[in-house]
Amino acid sequence: MSGMDCPDCGVATLPFPVPADLREYLPGDDPGATICPRCLSLSPAADPPDVAPDFTEISDAFPANSEAAVPMALLVGLVDSLAQYRAEITALLERVERAGTDPFLVVDRLAADPDLDPATDLQRRRHQLEQLL
Repeated sequence: MSGMDCPDCGVATLPFPVPADLREYLPGDDPGATICPRCLSLSPAADPPDVAPDFTEISDAFPANSEAAVPMALLVGLVDSLAQYRAEITALLERVERAGTDPFLVVDRLAADPDLDPATDLQRRRHQLEQLL
């Protein structure tokens, strides 16, 4: 199942289900989301697949474990609106850490991945993220 095209860069997005306990961090009421494999923009998805995809297809920087990858994808998608989603982002950082992944290392590696063109300046946001914890 392929996602829709990214409204920002036109690349086919990667749809994924958002577990019920993470839905409060996703804008809107949809049961899933899509992430753009190029600019990392996040969009709600009304009809996500049943199983989380392999986020390492986007970048090796993503955790292979969906317990960490799904909250990490949400975090990366929300980081552009840090002021608006401060509480959600803080909770997602903690979820990724509890799942055994260093979210700051993931942000560093995503920012350095030459195949990605993030819509957000991840290096600049990383400093702001550190101040949240």
